[in-house]
Amino acid sequence: MGETWVLMKTAQTPTNIAVIKYWGKRDESLILPVNDSISVTLDPAHLCTTTTVAVSPVFQQDRMWLNGKEISLSGGRFQSCLREIRRRASEVEDKEKGVKIEKKDWEKLHVHIASYNNFPTAAGLASSAAGFACLVFALAKLMNVKEDESQLSAIARQGSGSACRSLFGGFVKWIMGKEEDGSDSVAVQLVDEKHWDDLFIVIAVVSSRQKETSSTSGMRESVETSLLLQHRAKEVVPKRILKMEEAIKNHSFESFAQLTCADSNQFHAVCLDTCPPIFYMNDTSHRIISYVEKWNRSEGSPRWHIHLMLGRMQF
Repeated sequence: MGETWVLMKTAQTPTNIAVIKYWGKRDESLILPVNDSISVTLDPAHLCTTTTVAVSPVFQQDRMWLNGKEISLSGGRFQSCLREIRRRASEVEDKEKGVKIEKKDWEKLHVHIASYNNFPTAAGLASSAAGFACLVFALAKLMNVKEDESQLSAIARQGSGSACRSLFGGFVKWIMGKEEDGSDSVAVQLVDEKHWDDLFIVIAVVSSRQKETSSTSGMRESVETSLLLQHRAKEVVPKRILKMEEAIKNHSFESFAQLTCADSNQFHAVCLDTCPPIFYMNDTSHRIISYVEKWNRSEGSPRWHIHLMLGRMQF
């Protein structure tokens, strides 16, 4: 290898909005959920993370910048993603630059990461999902990882649970899995983005402030204190997953809207059933919900479904 070269890769990954929610982990360290979930991936032209990763022998340590501000990579979730990608890295050769990186070299080389969100970070629009998905995908390209998106999703999941779903377009299912090591907890694409191309999504950001209760601590408290969450995971979600898959397959907006609204309502009910209770909506959110519900009733059938997140907590 030369002494002053730099290799770079850039990736762009959209955020996703869950229509059947992920809320609660059965394993905190591996980020294994208590139930399956289904999401729709948004158009990357509107809401996305763009990440550039670079490697060079002159870099002294791994470093990362988010929206121009350097952040620490010491956290366990970042380290898990970096470790798993390095473990799967392959030989890379750039003949134009005269650079050849052997598989064993990746353990010694450091990376620099620059990531940018074109939407408010930590305001409820799944910035961590898009961020970790983009980070894992960009690093996989840089280090010539041979695994497919579903296999990569198991790595992205260890950064942020819903990140596994942002590696695909269209509608995506995150399978909770049963193995203790999380090897079967992966995302799979149900249908691509062309399947339901007349479905439009409007995001109403009612506040760009960072949410008061993080998803990590909120989920932990719900798992520990909410009896409703346990009932939801075991009895309600498995049936809703099947109905939602059918609604998506058949382009049944009425069924899709009813299931999404019911699941979102139950998510917020679980938050209220948590001790101490968690509040993720404000007065503006409630007013918008009321307006849309009245509009749908006046039409006689759902013209819109109101995804009861409205810029807050998109899981």
